[in-house]
Amino acid sequence: MESKSGKGTTFILYLAASVAQEIERQLTPEPVKKGGYKGRALIMDDEDMVRELGREMLTHLGYEVVLVKEGSEALTIYKESRETGKLFDFVIMDLTIPGGMGGVETIRKLLAFDPLAKVIVASGYSNDPVMSNYKDYGFTGVIIKPYLMIELRDVIHDVLQD
Repeated sequence: MESKSGKGTTFILYLAASVAQEIERQLTPEPVKKGGYKGRALIMDDEDMVRELGREMLTHLGYEVVLVKEGSEALTIYKESRETGKLFDFVIMDLTIPGGMGGVETIRKLLAFDPLAKVIVASGYSNDPVMSNYKDYGFTGVIIKPYLMIELRDVIHDVLQD
């Protein structure tokens, strides 16, 4: 820490490197084209900014997007979509929701209702075992936050091809 009166304080943090397996990001050099995709997406995330950014990215890609804050709300909206015939093509689900139902519990309940649901788990905690073994938990895709639009496009493409 370094502090100068009237000028502010600077903190320098040194973090130990993790020995956990890192999920490798693969970037494609091609630009992300606007539109061209169709369908509906559900984004579950407790952070307003993440939800809104997700909506902007997916809308740019051509998807209709519905936003929810946590798992019980996601389950309600997903079930309603099945009843009205306005199905979701995929769901992006935050792994950790403080004070609410997170991704692991939500996907378990969602798959009991719809075993064919396409669900992408999203988290900033790349060393979480769920992120490296996402299929073991029922997820069909994984993306590390913060993510780029090209990464989002690619994981959605892979999930929808399964």
